Amino acid sequence: MIKEKFENKVWLASPYIHEEERKYVKEAFDTNWMSTVGANINELEKNICDYTGCGNALALSSGTAALHLAVKMAGVEQGDIVLCTDMTFSATVNPVVYEKAVPVFIDSERETWNMDPKALEKALIKYKGKVKAVIVAELYGTPAKNDEIENLCKQSGVPLIEDAAESLGALYKGRKAGALGDINVISFNGNKIITGTSGGMLLSKDKSLIDHARKLSTQARDDAPWYQHSEIGYNYRMSNLIAGVARGQLEHLEEHLAGKKAIWERYAAGFEGLPVQMNSWEEWAEPNYWLSCFIIDENAFAAGFTPEKIRTTLLEYNAESRPIWKPMHMQPVFADCDYIQTGEENICEDIFRRGLCLPSDLNMTAEQQDTIIEIVKSLYNA
Repeated sequence: MIKEKFENKVWLASPYIHEEERKYVKEAFDTNWMSTVGANINELEKNICDYTGCGNALALSSGTAALHLAVKMAGVEQGDIVLCTDMTFSATVNPVVYEKAVPVFIDSERETWNMDPKALEKALIKYKGKVKAVIVAELYGTPAKNDEIENLCKQSGVPLIEDAAESLGALYKGRKAGALGDINVISFNGNKIITGTSGGMLLSKDKSLIDHARKLSTQARDDAPWYQHSEIGYNYRMSNLIAGVARGQLEHLEEHLAGKKAIWERYAAGFEGLPVQMNSWEEWAEPNYWLSCFIIDENAFAAGFTPEKIRTTLLEYNAESRPIWKPMHMQPVFADCDYIQTGEENICEDIFRRGLCLPSDLNMTAEQQDTIIEIVKSLYNA
């Protein structure tokens, strides 16, 4: 076993900063555009549209704010059913509850760990006429089986909300994440592939939808010389400072994607022969490799080679790892919600039970990653 712990903590995923971010933030200071308007916001929205191919974008204070407005733009109201990815962060689902609607959770499939189209079809049949939207989160930067999901939504007349918070830069059959649904959301949280320190983006090909969301994001002010409001709004707009950071980061997205891919490939090579399976995807997809993860084979797991043993040991050496997202249907706050799976096997629970997110930080050196690999291998051989 390696004796020396890391002098500086190796994080799961932390910001990787360049000079451009400082330049655009300084411009905001120098020009005194310090509020929720300014050149950084305008350029960020334009550049994200150009990158994703989605025609309209709205920069917001967080990915959660973007998801909330996505739910509202889908017309979700009290008592409506919204079908949601089960294995995700709670921010995917919480906005449904903000609107007093009812989330129903859909199991994953093995190939991508994302929403299972067969389970989605079962849910659409079970709740026919009651479903107002489908929210698909793309887990750890890997696109879901979008054609199948999109076709089911179209057949049912239900809008598809793509939660691409984790997947900016990923490709689905050549199409960019952030442009795969009727309404799309990305995140600039501090741990994402690019960051604004915080912030998010709402995207849609429907200009009228983004225009309406833009109004709601600034307290729903009517077009009048005085403060007049005909509907309830929110303080959800992104600041020009945050937009400056995200604008600079976007110029380095391809570099970040290459770095994340190199981390995944180094793990895959280092763990060869170990009883683990790295997170994977279908041949039609190119993930953004945001987080490198694995699932431990059942026999090794049963013999004591567990995610928690690895996590706590890495923590002793000053390296951060994290369990796979705990499924939403297992969360106490959602205990009364329905959960739909295809067969008897509960895939989300199994992935959660045997899975682990590994340190995937762009600031991590190859030598540090090699040490992490050796620590994990030593635990299997112990």
